[in-house]
Amino acid sequence: MDQNLLQDAKEHPSNSNMPPEDAENNQLGIFDRPLPCFGCGIGWFSLLLGFVFPFMWYYATILYFRNYYQRDPRERAGLAANAIAALIFTVAALVAVALIVL
Repeated sequence: MDQNLLQDAKEHPSNSNMPPEDAENNQLGIFDRPLPCFGCGIGWFSLLLGFVFPFMWYYATILYFRNYYQRDPRERAGLAANAIAALIFTVAALVAVALIVL
């Protein structure tokens, strides 16, 4: 019985009426538009701007924890980098304040 099914599958392929598709291009239209902030995305732009205005790291961290990257997954890495930068900056600021007070 299995050989009959196998022979049927060879003779009548199920996708014979379907045009061939490229596996890499099946969702090409979703991310065709460029990222905001000069094409590097809000996350990476906030990371760079955060070295001048550290509160930008906290703004991007809030976006990260509110799942802003669900709109565009390309933003996730930049927003996560801001969360790490905000954590490092907070720890460094607390250590500096602790050393000044002591």
